[in-house]
Amino acid sequence: MPQATATADRNAPRGLILDFAGVLTADPRPVHRAWCEAEGLHPEAWRSALNDNPEGRRLYTALEVGQIGQAKWNEAIASLLGAHVEPSNLMGRAWTGVPAARQMAALARAAKEAGFRLALLSNSFGLDPFNPYEHVGIWSLFDVHVISEAVGMAKPDPAIYQLTLERLGLPGSACVFVDDHPVNLPPAEALGITTVLATHEADTVAELQALLGVRADLAA
Repeated sequence: MPQATATADRNAPRGLILDFAGVLTADPRPVHRAWCEAEGLHPEAWRSALNDNPEGRRLYTALEVGQIGQAKWNEAIASLLGAHVEPSNLMGRAWTGVPAARQMAALARAAKEAGFRLALLSNSFGLDPFNPYEHVGIWSLFDVHVISEAVGMAKPDPAIYQLTLERLGLPGSACVFVDDHPVNLPPAEALGITTVLATHEADTVAELQALLGVRADLAA
């Protein structure tokens, strides 16, 4: 019996790896739609420019891995959105209204207080002039920061997950990873990481509480 308990302890999660947008923030899409309307654009203009336009997709991929900076990206995307769109701090203007996911942040704090090592694993959307991580106020929660822009690779590249584990100093079997994009989960699973697809914030927090054995102060 003691041997079985020791094995269970060794297999228990000791690391929590969290994505940023859509996990540690609320769903940004309603804010982006409202911002587009305030700018005199179609409500889906932001999503369309970044996801449907081939040049927009190319620019965003380049931004994620640090091939271009946010200021240059702002100028290029503003031109795709429309001649009347001001490029200055475009990313910041579109994102500044997106609130933090307070329940998820509370869960992360509870995990840290319980002794878990925390990693932020995020595909960057630029750090300057608008730093989304500082804006939401979650940067200091994490022991390890793996931001795609800084490391030159992005999810779902398997190498970025391996780098995160190395920086955490933990095997995949000791970690839980949360992301809101299904395509980003299989490379983590291949390394033995337990994955959670973030959906509704309260449901995701409840799932993590059960997995990690911690309780978040959801009133914090």
